[in-house]
Amino acid sequence: MIAVAHGSRDPRSAATMSDVVALIAAARPDVDVRLAFLDLSTPSVEQVVDAVAADGHTHAVVAPLLLGNAFHARIDLPGLLDTARTRHPRLHLTQADVLGPDPRLVAALRDRALEALASHPTGAPHLADGHPVSGTRLRHIATDAHDGVPLSTRTELLARVGIAVAAVGSSSGAANGRTALVAQRLSAVTGWRTEICFATTEPGVTEAVSRLRSRGADHVLVVPWFLAPGLLTDRLAAGAPELVHAEVIGAHPALADIVWNRYDAAFASTLTLSA
Repeated sequence: MIAVAHGSRDPRSAATMSDVVALIAAARPDVDVRLAFLDLSTPSVEQVVDAVAADGHTHAVVAPLLLGNAFHARIDLPGLLDTARTRHPRLHLTQADVLGPDPRLVAALRDRALEALASHPTGAPHLADGHPVSGTRLRHIATDAHDGVPLSTRTELLARVGIAVAAVGSSSGAANGRTALVAQRLSAVTGWRTEICFATTEPGVTEAVSRLRSRGADHVLVVPWFLAPGLLTDRLAAGAPELVHAEVIGAHPALADIVWNRYDAAFASTLTLSA
């Protein structure tokens, strides 16, 4: 497997993606898993493909560690692989699907929000008696309707949590609309109020927070729809410094499951085509 990340000038990004790929590789030690970057970080896709060919491999599944099916997944990476196939005609390269808004990634987003609530008690909602609700407790309330909390209290408590789901943003309105579905799905599985915002286009984090406040959310967090930290997550933090910002998805266990699912599907399709 060649796991391909976006790349960034920020060294935190490459370090995080290295942790992600270590997690992926640990799940199947019998498969040679290598990390490559599309841009700004090394090793590049070209370098890794050359190394894989030099090591005698005849087939590699290229798994994009990308949240959306935008330019990099549809144009950039396929072009790089076409060029690589010319250099290495005996190496069969199969591109797997992107991560996408997989329900397991939405659950990972929820986990990062709960961790932020748990580690910042002042950002957690309170029960009627004034006691804050821990992240662990809120997890039960969000996922278990039979946890002993009266339905009216449960509904009110969850609705008071506001999540600004923060993504990169695109020049394509359709792409931004698809990303906005992530916020809607997070709301559907938690009962929290959610709004989408973007680091590079509108609506920005300030507008998302304002919308959440107007909808009755009095405990607002920013939860990044990013795999790794970098300049854009810093920009989001600077745009709302008074709020709690959850961690990026990073090396969440769900990522390993999803990437191996994409790998298996790509490998199976190759076997079907060659049969």
